[in-house]
Amino acid sequence: MAGLAARARYGEGAFVLAQGPAMKPALKIACLHTAASNIEIFDEAAAMLGPSAPCLTHEVTPHLLAAAEREGGLSDHIAAETAQHLARMADKADAVILNCSTLGPSIANLTGHAAERAIRVDAALAEEAVAKGGRVAVLCTVETTLAPTGALFSAAAEKTGALCDIRLVPDAWAHFRSGHIEAYLTAIAKAAEEAYAEGIATIAFAQASMTRAAAKVTNAPAPLTSPKAALLSAMKRFGTDGRM
Repeated sequence: MAGLAARARYGEGAFVLAQGPAMKPALKIACLHTAASNIEIFDEAAAMLGPSAPCLTHEVTPHLLAAAEREGGLSDHIAAETAQHLARMADKADAVILNCSTLGPSIANLTGHAAERAIRVDAALAEEAVAKGGRVAVLCTVETTLAPTGALFSAAAEKTGALCDIRLVPDAWAHFRSGHIEAYLTAIAKAAEEAYAEGIATIAFAQASMTRAAAKVTNAPAPLTSPKAALLSAMKRFGTDGRM
């Protein structure tokens, strides 16, 4: 048939369809979110990767972030529960992405296969943001993510000499919580433009929910975002078919 690398073979009354080289199976990545709206954002990021795009599955656990906010940060029992979710998901995937900056340090609780397959959504973002050195502004919208994000970016910056400034976008999370997403994205974009106006060389959005605000920044290059960075990191680490 036209356009298909295939031909028919006959033998012993059987019909066999011989095809060209088999395509590699897609990398299977399981994503753990704390907001359902991030599913579409990750699916969009994967679609941009073309034919080698990974196959994504999603699980949403909003109660984990809500608990961390109530307790003022990531507690031991929240980290343990997060790790349990990740370990279970790792049994059915080539890689697992923890898509919540507040919960990110929970990965340290993993062992064995799960520890090898787990990726913090903001880890690859941090490496990319500090790669060229200079001044880096890391924008956050959730107060509980300031400490873990600061620790992650500071560790990455030690390798390049970059100067990281972790900033909370005022009132943005209240907009998100109330469902006013356009106001949420506008507040983030405004904060990014103000940072660029100060002479900041690189801006990174610490949370995946901030991704679509990048397109609203008009006075400089689009800020760096975590979904695409995390997916590319997984593909580089595990290959497009999940083989390390």
